[in-house]
Amino acid sequence: MPQPLPPKEASHFRAVIRSYEDKQYKRGLKTADLILKKVPRHGDTMAMKALILNAQGKTEEAFALGKEALTVDMKSHICWHVYGLLYRAGKNYEEAIKAYRFALKLEPESAQIQRDLATLQVQMRDYAGYIQSRTAMLQARPQIRQSWTGLAIAQHLAGNISDAENVLTTYESTLKSTPSRNDIEHSEAIMYKNSLIAEQGDYQRALDHLQSACKHNLDRLAVIERRGEYLYKLGRKEEAAKVYRSLIDRNSERPIYYVQLLDALEIPESDVNAKKAIFAEYAQKFPRCDAARRLPLDFLEGDDFKTAAEAYLTHMLNKGVPSTFANLKHLYNDPSKKDTLAELAVKYLNSPDSNSSSADKGEAAALYYLAQHYNYHLSRDLTKAMEYIDKAIEKDTKSVDFHMTKARILKHSGNLQKASDMMDYARKLDLKDRYINSKAAKYQLRNDENEKALKTVGLFTRAEAVGGPMSDMLDMQCIWFLTEDGESYARQGNIGLALKRFHSIANIFDVWQEDQFDFHTFSLRKGQIRAYVDTIRWEDHIRDHPFYSRAALDAIYLYLKMADKPTANGINGEDDENEDALAKKKAAKKAKKEQQRLEREAAERQAKQDPNKASATGEVKKKDEDPLGLKLAATTDPLGDAMKFLGPLLQAAPKSIEAQLAGFEVYIRRKKYVLALRCFNAARAVDPEHPRLHEQAVIFRNVLNTASDLPSKVAEVLKSGFTAIDESVDVKKYNEDYQNKNKADPSRVIASIKAKRALGGDAAACEKELAGLLESENISFDDGLDILQILRQWRSSEVTSFKQAAQKKWPEVTRFT
Repeated sequence: MPQPLPPKEASHFRAVIRSYEDKQYKRGLKTADLILKKVPRHGDTMAMKALILNAQGKTEEAFALGKEALTVDMKSHICWHVYGLLYRAGKNYEEAIKAYRFALKLEPESAQIQRDLATLQVQMRDYAGYIQSRTAMLQARPQIRQSWTGLAIAQHLAGNISDAENVLTTYESTLKSTPSRNDIEHSEAIMYKNSLIAEQGDYQRALDHLQSACKHNLDRLAVIERRGEYLYKLGRKEEAAKVYRSLIDRNSERPIYYVQLLDALEIPESDVNAKKAIFAEYAQKFPRCDAARRLPLDFLEGDDFKTAAEAYLTHMLNKGVPSTFANLKHLYNDPSKKDTLAELAVKYLNSPDSNSSSADKGEAAALYYLAQHYNYHLSRDLTKAMEYIDKAIEKDTKSVDFHMTKARILKHSGNLQKASDMMDYARKLDLKDRYINSKAAKYQLRNDENEKALKTVGLFTRAEAVGGPMSDMLDMQCIWFLTEDGESYARQGNIGLALKRFHSIANIFDVWQEDQFDFHTFSLRKGQIRAYVDTIRWEDHIRDHPFYSRAALDAIYLYLKMADKPTANGINGEDDENEDALAKKKAAKKAKKEQQRLEREAAERQAKQDPNKASATGEVKKKDEDPLGLKLAATTDPLGDAMKFLGPLLQAAPKSIEAQLAGFEVYIRRKKYVLALRCFNAARAVDPEHPRLHEQAVIFRNVLNTASDLPSKVAEVLKSGFTAIDESVDVKKYNEDYQNKNKADPSRVIASIKAKRALGGDAAACEKELAGLLESENISFDDGLDILQILRQWRSSEVTSFKQAAQKKWPEVTRFT
């Protein structure tokens, strides 16, 4: 039991709790100190004071006081509850759960402790514990629907679907009257129960339930879609077809409805005429419907395709629809369809209807289409693309879309400076368009114009945002900008700011993970059950998102570069050393200038601040102690820091070959050979022909052949697990054979040269051979950029001459300057 307080101090203690809940932290601290002055060893007051200190950002002081409160009163559920809250704030969820359990033993009737424990259990995916907590909460408050729904969700997430359904059925049996049709919570619960029945595979019962309990459900669309699904799975396809026809009548632009209708009608894949008839019916029924005209192009072939494509393309070009190419580019995977579409566009361009009032608009649209066609990677011809887009711009000099496409063409040709300028010009044609503003900023970042890009996006951020546009980018969790900004700084050699951006992205994903806390209780309170379950399942795969993968890989390779950075040894040329030193000096100077700017802005804000408007709560905003990433760049354990990104990446995206390749690079340097082998084999299972796998196989076989200090069990595992190159094979000859076999593929030759150098080959000879690839017929400027990066990493004397030769070969490419 908590220590009793005199009446006056008890009133003060209740005021402390209210102050904490209202975020009046200064007032709460003052009141707590009044109590402790009178009763110095009152554990509950000490605990509440610790909680307030933690809210003010004084974490260490709060923990010390929280521990002291426990030593004073070990039998206080408040002290244990606060201790759990402190651990939860520090993201130590295991210890927080232990503290909550202690608090619950002391005060089993506390609904707040039970709720906090349950929230933490579902956050940690401890579904067994969550079921126990939800059962206890149901027993405490069986009259509330949330208690029943919460237990049903717990059973569902744990995989006990029939038990989840039984919970909802039991609750329904306790109802004395049927809830109103307009009761949203009841409507959602009914649909959720229906989904549970279907998830068990009992579609007949799900259909019966749908037709009875869900007959007047508020979510009419979901009811109709599920009815069609259940009828189809039960083999009642004629009835299912009627349902899908009604869905098309509701929304004729949704492609999946047409697919489902064709399946329900049991039209064979080979019966093209029957499928054409269905789409023709709806094209006639809905004259403005795009899907009914476009979708047949997916299955039509030969002359049928040409006829339908010509009709569709003519219709779209006559109207001047900008998204015509975007609608059709998925067809480019079929070479014949790709060529046919280009021919039709040229045909349209060469024979416009001169009597049509939209002739100019149609001609411009056709030129725009052909420019995009030749800019697309499957049909790329940048010279033709530029010709067509210039003609389109002559037709409409104020078109934002035309100028954006010209910027993309310039980007693909490697001229990032002109691409950036052109995209900025397009932005100025429509200053109210946020999308073109973002594209202009992105192109500026690609051209390493960081300050300019920040000013560009700043046009659409809050003018009063503390910390300027970058602070707003962080607050809005604008990942694309942070990623591009980080990659730009990495290219410029500013490792600190690059790592700062990548860590910011990792923090954003952590915040998304933490944001679940708000939904565990909110969704139940509002009755949004189906959306909540979908959110939980989405959160389980949050880090396999391409946004996280890209930033994580960028950070990992930056850390690998830091770990590999060799000291000056006199072998490599001085030119690149001087260049590297100059880049470092420029980055340091820029970082110092940025630091001074931030300090100046902070001082100006402080001077302008109205003291009467100072925060009455006393809540202190956490200060960024390393705004330029200098501490991140000064790490002494880059491989250990790389693991902070690699671990979640490998767990979330085990089938990503890029993640597995990066994992191998980290583990081989950390001498974790079994883990490196696991990554290698996983990558090999995805794409055994990937060029970098050859390099890694050669390096790994060489390590196994030369390592003499491996434990016998580890050696045995590695021997049995690594089958890419037999131990009897001469690794050097194997690498030479691979290079000779793949001379026409620059990426494979690059991999073999890197492997040759790793095997101890002559460094200067390898560098010359790598630089000599510039004469290869199949080499692209992207390959050239990869070679330049490798030569820089090797601190090669070939860097300057290679840049000059590459600039001569590709005069438009700006990154060789």
